[in-house]
Amino acid sequence: MKKTWLIVIAVIAVLVVYGISTYNSLVSQEEKVGTAWSNVENQYQRRSDLIPNLVNTVKGYASHEKETFQAVVDARTKATQTTICIDDLTPEKLAEFQRAQGAVGSALSRLIAISENYPDLKASENFQTLQAQLEGTENRISVERRNFNEAARAYNTAIRRFPKNIFAGMFGFEKRPYFEAEEGAEKAPEVKF
Repeated sequence: MKKTWLIVIAVIAVLVVYGISTYNSLVSQEEKVGTAWSNVENQYQRRSDLIPNLVNTVKGYASHEKETFQAVVDARTKATQTTICIDDLTPEKLAEFQRAQGAVGSALSRLIAISENYPDLKASENFQTLQAQLEGTENRISVERRNFNEAARAYNTAIRRFPKNIFAGMFGFEKRPYFEAEEGAEKAPEVKF
C-alpha cells in the first residue's frame, strides 16, 4: 500500500513539474512574440520620425508638389494612429496595420520619385542622407517583420503540438497572426522615367 502511494505521488509530482515547465516555456515564447512585435513597431516609428525631415528637405526644392507632400503627411498620420496592442493582435487588425504602413511606403515612393525632376535635390547631402536612412529603415522593418513571423511560428507550433496544446488551451494561449505580403506584391513595380 505504501509503495502504491509513493508511485502515485511520484507520478503526480512528475506531471506537476512537467506542467510548470510547459507553462513557463509557453510564457517565454509568448513574450518573444511580444518583443518581436515591439521591434516591428519601433522600426515603423523610426520611419515615421524620419518622414517630416524628408518632406521638409524635398519641400525646399519642389514647393509646387503640394499634393505629394500632403499624401505623405496624411499617410504618416494615419499610420501613426493605427496601433495594435500585442494582446489584441488579430489577423484583421494586423491587415489594417499593414494597409496603413503600405500607404506610407507608397507615398514615400512618390516623394522619392520627385527627386528625379530636381537634380539639385538629388545632389543635396541632406536628401541623400535621409534617403539612405529611409532605405536602411525599410530594410530594418523587413528584418523585424521576418523576426516577428519566426517568433510567431515557433509560438504557434508550440501551442498546437501535443501535449502542450492541452496546457495552451487550459491557460488561454492563442495563435498569433503573421505578416503577409501585400496584395499585388508578387508583381514587379513598373518604373517609368
